[in-house]
Amino acid sequence: MKLANLTEPSLITTDLKSSGKNDVLAELGALLSSKVAIDSKIVTRILVERERLATTGIGEGVAIPHGKLDGLEGMVAAIGLSRTGILFDAVDGAPVHIFVALLAPSSGGGDHLKALGRLSKLLKSPEVRARLVAERSPLRVYHALVEEDARLI
Repeated sequence: MKLANLTEPSLITTDLKSSGKNDVLAELGALLSSKVAIDSKIVTRILVERERLATTGIGEGVAIPHGKLDGLEGMVAAIGLSRTGILFDAVDGAPVHIFVALLAPSSGGGDHLKALGRLSKLLKSPEVRARLVAERSPLRVYHALVEEDARLI
């Protein structure tokens, strides 16, 4: 599974406007809804409900909010970068700078787990995190993600 197949430059923002957890989930939900043609309030609700179960802030400045949606044809991911960082109840207590919101079909089996695992593995690298945060355009973030994903074994 290639992460490049899950997102595109139009689903990436390099300047999140949000300052709080629910606001960033709404901002990411709006990006995702633009791709899946489902009301952003529904998408946001799914992300918020999942976040209530346990934080998706995995630490080291990264969060991977995710959820499942009935009727979705395939997985889709939105990426948001915050220059200042957003408090997100991450496991290490640090602000989050890189958000990857993943939406998967309810009927998708374990594919979303594979995608979450691949994202986690990719974003464990300090070099990858630094490269993504340094990029200023959605297209450059997308290309950086594609290049770094291709290097994963």
